[in-house]
Amino acid sequence: MIRPFRLAALSLSLVLCALPALAQSQGAAPVSVHTSAGPMTLETVAGGFENPWGLAFLPDGRMLVTERPGRLRIVSRSGTVSAPVAGVPPVYASGQGGLLDIAVAPDFDSSRLVYFSYAEPREGISGTSVARAKLTENGGGARLENIEVIFRQQPAAGGSSHYGSRLAFGRDGTLFVTLGDRYSLRPEVQKLSTHIGKIVRINPDGSAPADNPFAGLANARPEIWSFGHRNVQGAAIDPQTGQLWTVEHGARGGDELNHPEAGKNYGWPVITYGRDYSGATIGEGTAKPGMEQPVKYWDPSISPAGLAFYTGSLIPRWKGDLFTGGLSGTRLVRLKLDPSRQRVVEEEALLTELGERIRDVRQGPDGALWLLTDDPGQGRLLRLAPGE
Repeated sequence: MIRPFRLAALSLSLVLCALPALAQSQGAAPVSVHTSAGPMTLETVAGGFENPWGLAFLPDGRMLVTERPGRLRIVSRSGTVSAPVAGVPPVYASGQGGLLDIAVAPDFDSSRLVYFSYAEPREGISGTSVARAKLTENGGGARLENIEVIFRQQPAAGGSSHYGSRLAFGRDGTLFVTLGDRYSLRPEVQKLSTHIGKIVRINPDGSAPADNPFAGLANARPEIWSFGHRNVQGAAIDPQTGQLWTVEHGARGGDELNHPEAGKNYGWPVITYGRDYSGATIGEGTAKPGMEQPVKYWDPSISPAGLAFYTGSLIPRWKGDLFTGGLSGTRLVRLKLDPSRQRVVEEEALLTELGERIRDVRQGPDGALWLLTDDPGQGRLLRLAPGE
């Protein structure tokens, strides 16, 4: 097993040279991978990241990569990694907290706006927040300017777990934000008066859309879209239907794939297919009237993270399929849905030979699948595409 290196102690090039055959540095020969769609090549485009968390593509093909300790990087198409982008606000970088997801505004070409989620320090505790900022670039490097916090999860909590934090823009320009139960606030998940264990839907300025399911309801947060969630760490919009899909961490077992609908209750912690880490039963069983069943659940857990629909033509056999990473499961998972979009009819575990935690998965503008691997000093940006 490779020991993690501190970037402060070694240069990036030295770190990358220390990786084994399946973790080669930028410019090294790609690794051959066998899949249901035929032979693929897995290429390390860039490496040496510290707990990379979120990946987004700029219109020109460059990539934004967040590192959980609080750094944002720009990666060129050839794999050159920038110095940290200036202007990132302070983050609560502890446990699962830090700088988390990143999304490019639909009108980025004109607005230059990016949206990011993070664990925001709040008087000794923390909470999931979403901010937007203008990304500027000049001879002195890249910077975030005019930073505006547009959403704060309420209440904040102690501890450093279950921030959720995935971002997904809907077809109508609204922004979905996933919010965890913060572990210690599990009893708040079923209450509409808090943002704990919810998915929220907001306008780009942070206001609540008038057609949200609980807008105007007394004692309910108007931003709430759905509730009864534990820790949603993947979110994607179905290109066929425009519907939101998510993947969610269970406890000991009980990871879920869902398509959260407006106003519906997804059960946590009343119903679950998982157990507590002690082995004790959680809640009242696996089903209850008025609470939704997952499209799919995993037991044992794979800790799914990141979610993407494949719409490209580079890998025709996978067109329309869903992809998610596995953290504890150390894999990339392919899921094929039935024509009704209600059931998973095929599942394939990919890249298991890597033995690495996959934190995010995206389809690139080139039609390839792009992945982030989670590691405290050797996180990588990978590209999976057809090849010999």
